[in-house]
Amino acid sequence: MYKIIDGNRVASEIKQEIATEVAKLRSAGKKIPHLAAILVGNNGSSETYVANKVKDCHEGGFKATLIRYGNDVTETVLLDKIAELNNDVDVDGFIVQLPLPAHISANRVIEAIDPKKDADGFHPVNLGRMVIGLPGYLPATPFGIVELIKRYRIETSGKKCVVIGRSNIVGRPLSILLSQKGMDATVTVVHSLTKNISDIIRQADIIIAAIGSPAFVTSKMVKEGAVVFDVGTTRVKSTETKSGFRLAGDVDFENVAPKCSYITPVPGGVGPMTRVSLLRNTLIAYFSGNSTPAK
Repeated sequence: MYKIIDGNRVASEIKQEIATEVAKLRSAGKKIPHLAAILVGNNGSSETYVANKVKDCHEGGFKATLIRYGNDVTETVLLDKIAELNNDVDVDGFIVQLPLPAHISANRVIEAIDPKKDADGFHPVNLGRMVIGLPGYLPATPFGIVELIKRYRIETSGKKCVVIGRSNIVGRPLSILLSQKGMDATVTVVHSLTKNISDIIRQADIIIAAIGSPAFVTSKMVKEGAVVFDVGTTRVKSTETKSGFRLAGDVDFENVAPKCSYITPVPGGVGPMTRVSLLRNTLIAYFSGNSTPAK
């Protein structure tokens, strides 16, 4: 019988740990950690995600600031706001929610963020530090998955791990983290141009699906006893919800789960861990030198 990897439960535990730490800061009369988020446009998934991030901040005892722009905001205006946040001593960490409108370069936006305030862990400086094993801010989703692996005591040493997807924010950094000393997995990254992709996935002890293609991973691709992490969160139409939409993962959960030893659901698996990782990165930023007496 498979076991559910409960991201909601673990994220709640971590938020409580963070809230306890922040309560100590507050009682000592110190500034509390402050996370800011910039949201551009009205993408449904982004709206929900950022709202949950703000909720997480409040539950963790953080100060949260949400900055909103319409789809027509210029790149210059957005970069000016990033520069302002970079120089705001009260803001410990911040994110710019992706995706952005087509007329704005995501790379330019990410590179404009001060690496010391990069709560998402996307800046090239932080990614570079991660690659060579130096301390820094890890990309939030890989950070969250690694924490789930540790808290569920899932063996990775010597295991065959297949990461489906090669994005700079999930697939590539996660493949590096899993292969580093301490995790010691043998990692293969597959993507849209990989030949015999089903055969490769079928060999995996651990599967991480991160391509944004609903139900891409079928039961025929998964061997008995595999551990499966589903990163996919695609909004699809549904007649069973008030909103008319539901979140669909990259894994055909109903048919894949019976073959697994462990599996994450969607929602409630990786997503909450991604969000709580933002709090952890912001707390790291805070203790890196931003702790000052409250005014």
